[in-house]
Amino acid sequence: MNTNPLIVNLAPTGMVACKSENSSLPTSPDEIIKDLLQCAELGISIVHLHARDSNENPSSDPKIYAELIERIRSSEHLKNLVVCVSTSGRQTPDVTQRAAVLTLDGNFKPDMASLTLGSLNFIDQASVNSPSSIRYLAEMMLKHDIKPELEIFDSGMINFAKVLIKERLLKPPYYFNLILGNISSAQATLKDLAMLVEALPHDSYWSVGGIGRYQKSMNGIGVGAADGVRVGLEDNLWTDEDRTTIASNYQLLERVHAQAKALGRSVMTPEMLRRNLGLTQTALYPGFAYSDNRSY
Repeated sequence: MNTNPLIVNLAPTGMVACKSENSSLPTSPDEIIKDLLQCAELGISIVHLHARDSNENPSSDPKIYAELIERIRSSEHLKNLVVCVSTSGRQTPDVTQRAAVLTLDGNFKPDMASLTLGSLNFIDQASVNSPSSIRYLAEMMLKHDIKPELEIFDSGMINFAKVLIKERLLKPPYYFNLILGNISSAQATLKDLAMLVEALPHDSYWSVGGIGRYQKSMNGIGVGAADGVRVGLEDNLWTDEDRTTIASNYQLLERVHAQAKALGRSVMTPEMLRRNLGLTQTALYPGFAYSDNRSY
């Protein structure tokens, strides 16, 4: 059993679900910040952000991300959160658009950014990540000192991470999200999870997430054995496996906290996670304040 403080990675929005499916889903900056303020009272380490436009459509617009990051870091209760932004290729094929958020700097610079290490099929959609696109995003993250959040859906993606390590495009320590239960990827079983964990490179932190009805069980395993868990409405809209009651991010997070409390694990603070991952401490400097010199 892992007894170290638990990394809690909250993915509140995603890029697929909409309010017609779950009225609690936060999509606007106002809603996302309100959700984060509630969840931060319980305790989270990382927020994994997806931007949406005014029509709820997924967006790679750096202006939306800049607003979210500014509002997080100007909030007394949120400013220390580790902020991760999405560079997903699921609905944005142009890799330069996907990378636009990585060019935000100064007070708007994200701490981390998602990097999915291969192409994969979801139930009705493909996420295309060519080797050249992955390398381009990794190079941009390295250039701008942004830690990759390495998204893993099967063992081949871990192997490609090792290729990037040999090419010096990834620097330790590494942070991996192992996301199980997708229809065409590693399934939410102990055997599949053990295979992925065994393949991880040294000097890695790893969190476990489950898609849909598998979120609860995978979070439970993660609380017991992993460095962290990924939880939130991005991956699961329901409180129960039979999909009778819609969930909120607070409810899903509350369940993780109950699992952690039962096993005697505390939640890792953002400050501790920053130290462990070697992240820049921008938001933690005394007297931290925003300038009007925006980079977007």
